[in-house]
Amino acid sequence: MKNSPIKHIGVFTSGGDSPGMNAALYAIAKTAETKGIKVSGIRKGYEGLIDGDFIPLEAHELQKLTQKGGTILKTARSKRFMELEGRKKALQTLKANSIDALVAVGGDGTFKGLLAFSEICDIPFIGIPGTIDNDISGTDYTLGFDSAVNTAIENIDKIRDTAESHNRVFIVEVMGRDSGYIAIHSGLMSGADAILIPESGKDFIYLLDKIKNYNSEDAFLIVVSEGDEIGAELVASKIKEMNKEVDLRITRLGHVQRGGNPSALDRMLGIRLGVAAVNALLQGRKNIMAGVLNNQLHFTPFEDVVKQHQVNEELMKLLELFGK
Repeated sequence: MKNSPIKHIGVFTSGGDSPGMNAALYAIAKTAETKGIKVSGIRKGYEGLIDGDFIPLEAHELQKLTQKGGTILKTARSKRFMELEGRKKALQTLKANSIDALVAVGGDGTFKGLLAFSEICDIPFIGIPGTIDNDISGTDYTLGFDSAVNTAIENIDKIRDTAESHNRVFIVEVMGRDSGYIAIHSGLMSGADAILIPESGKDFIYLLDKIKNYNSEDAFLIVVSEGDEIGAELVASKIKEMNKEVDLRITRLGHVQRGGNPSALDRMLGIRLGVAAVNALLQGRKNIMAGVLNNQLHFTPFEDVVKQHQVNEELMKLLELFGK
């Protein structure tokens, strides 16, 4: 790629951290290195882009970190970048450091930021979907989703042990502010008695029908997405209204789902998308997100990525089948 106009790539992670981000950084650095392209890591997302908080990224150092959760570049939300003045300052920083292209690993908010940035900056941007919620269109899976589901399952299985020992009703809240993917996957694979997600209005009805016939000699496990409109507290109160004698507990898994070593799937996804991002830049592409659809690389324009990813019809039917 001697004739490539790209000599220096900046890369940052933004929004919530997700397992697999470091694998993506390694793949970006390794691919760029083989093309003779310099790579700079931008610390703390858009904040670092504004302030010029850059560090060199070396493939041989990142190779040892593919198994590490979180992101070595740190991440932060930036109110300054939401303002035009903040984006102008970021543009000045890019020019001062002779950065020819950007790769961003993050969620829909990250890509919305790049879309706004493209109005004043003409260098190419490529996005990699990094969010445990799996709520982005243009890819079957996002970086971190599989790891988060595995973490949720591991913890739900442990909660089931104590629930069965005491014949308790347990409400387990998993992450998913706008998406029920983690709840559906972890709930189905751990044999939950009920699963509540933001995208369904029937799931609570199914729960109430089941709880009417609840036998206190058995455990009863409910998995609730944090974004569900009913919410764990209201679910608990409704169950108590129906049966005051129910021995009930609420457990919120919280940010434990973001941490830990990435799964094999997330490591491989990070590597595939990191390589794809650099190759796309060298092909002259810009303002697109690299994803995987039907196990094939797929690129989606940023303006289409920002649409909310809905739970697909097959999963909704599974939710109905196993929820009844």
